[in-house]
Amino acid sequence: MWVKIYNDLDTAIKVRHYSPKTYKSYAGWVRQFQHFTHDKAPDLLTIDYVKSFLTHLAVKRKVSSSTQNQAFNSLLFLFRHILNRDFKGFEGVVRAKQRRYIPVVLSREEIDSILEHLSYPYDLVVKLLYGCGLRLFECLQLRINHLNFDAMILTVHDGKGQKDRTVPVPALILDELKEQIDRVYKIHEDDLKSGYNGTFMFGAFEKKSPNASKEFIWQWLFPAKSLTVVPETYERKRYHLHPSHVQKAIKKGVYKAKITKRATAHTFRHSFASHLLQANYDIRTIQELLGHSDLKTTMIYTHTVKSRTIKDAQSPLDFGR
Repeated sequence: MWVKIYNDLDTAIKVRHYSPKTYKSYAGWVRQFQHFTHDKAPDLLTIDYVKSFLTHLAVKRKVSSSTQNQAFNSLLFLFRHILNRDFKGFEGVVRAKQRRYIPVVLSREEIDSILEHLSYPYDLVVKLLYGCGLRLFECLQLRINHLNFDAMILTVHDGKGQKDRTVPVPALILDELKEQIDRVYKIHEDDLKSGYNGTFMFGAFEKKSPNASKEFIWQWLFPAKSLTVVPETYERKRYHLHPSHVQKAIKKGVYKAKITKRATAHTFRHSFASHLLQANYDIRTIQELLGHSDLKTTMIYTHTVKSRTIKDAQSPLDFGR
């Protein structure tokens, strides 16, 4: 029974064009829920089991509110779209306390210091994360045709929530980006000579345009160092740079730069937003550049920047001094 549940879950995710990461997350929580209920048959599961599981996460495992919400959304999807059951009656369930999260922000000097300790191609990746406010997966999934140097814009396709947006290309790294495209061109030429099967494409586009995967414009801006062999077909294809390689390089660069803040790949996106706010950019402009659906999400950056009025904020105790 549970095997069918996971197969149906995979199908439901693909039908809705959700990302593979979403399936991995949902399947992970469903698996934990299955273990919690001791493999009870899915048709015997009730809302009470879900309430007990969420309470267990909050009380026993002390998970964060965001983690508990992940579990909640995963089981909501399971009940509504896989089991075709009602998902009501959560009054009184123990929920993890929501804490206000203030992002870590690096100064421009700290970012420059980290860049000095990063080698190619990780330095260029970080420059795009900070310079364009990209999420790591958005940056690594950039293809050659996503760059428009005439208009000096970069198009992010299928960002979080399957949304597209455009951001300005930083003039400071224009030459580096053109050099990167030249490198990719040489790699692509060698791949074609070796008879590779093209790059990995998205959705049904590969069937619709079978030759597109070998066209230069569809190649990754940051290709993986080696080809990947597809187990089912034994095709040799090229994937993009793996996120873990970037994350490890950033961690090492932060350490070498002696940065005392907990900085990750996402910290550069936080810094992008905070620095724009510091430069008096309109909050709605920043919202569009970040690709946020809700302005409330963008408003968190108002807590990372010192508020500035006609006069700097003072304590009433210091008035008249």
